[in-house]
Amino acid sequence: MSFWDILILYLIITSIQPVMKQRMIESARQKMIAKIEKKRGSRVILLVHRQETMSFLGFPIYKYIDINDSEEVIRAISMTDPSVPLDIILHTPGGLVLASLQIARAIKRHKGKVTVHVPHHAMSGGTLIALAADEIVMAPDAVLGPVDPQIGEFPAVSILEVVKQKPMTEIDDRTLILADVAKKAIRQTKDAVLELLSGNYPDDVAENIAKELVEGKWTHDYPITYEKAKELGLKVRCDIDKEIQQLMSLYPQPVVKRSSVEYLWYPKGK
Repeated sequence: MSFWDILILYLIITSIQPVMKQRMIESARQKMIAKIEKKRGSRVILLVHRQETMSFLGFPIYKYIDINDSEEVIRAISMTDPSVPLDIILHTPGGLVLASLQIARAIKRHKGKVTVHVPHHAMSGGTLIALAADEIVMAPDAVLGPVDPQIGEFPAVSILEVVKQKPMTEIDDRTLILADVAKKAIRQTKDAVLELLSGNYPDDVAENIAKELVEGKWTHDYPITYEKAKELGLKVRCDIDKEIQQLMSLYPQPVVKRSSVEYLWYPKGK
């Protein structure tokens, strides 16, 4: 075999290897999902956003909740008998409010019990989806996030604060328009949160949760821990299943070839 034959063979193997590895990971995911469904007697739906190296060139693809996600989740729910419980596993930085609300409302309408599991984080639109569940189960270090609306690059609450602080003669038309949109966005988001919480929380508790999450008490990336979520009055537990955490390990995030975290991969006791 000549040098060129060896080189071509090497290139073919190198180009096929990522595809084969991805297929193996997908197969392992399917088996673990089936195992969890059998154990819990439920339909398991994952909404996981990672950076995944999917091609030979290794370009990372950034993902957020979008309309395609809402279509897929709603389709999965429609394929499930109304009496079958749903286990929604969320791992997302958020995304489109429209898509998140579509998913949340579909969850809200489902007659069987809906449990949202948060192994690591479900921020912004992910939290909006979680609010529609009968129960939220978080890992000890998992976080939710505020759902205050963002107008372009600015928080809606901050736009209104600018209009409040400055004399009208010093505010340009664009800022006034943004303030009008911001006011509507806050009202709409708060109404949506109250809608999702209705029937599952007392009115006064729902009102407090909506106010805290929507009206700009925190920055948009503020991490709401299990303890803080419980303090807010959310129906949340902190005993996520081991199998769900194992499932998340099958969603790798290969941004670079070498991990920034390294350890010997086995249980460590005394």
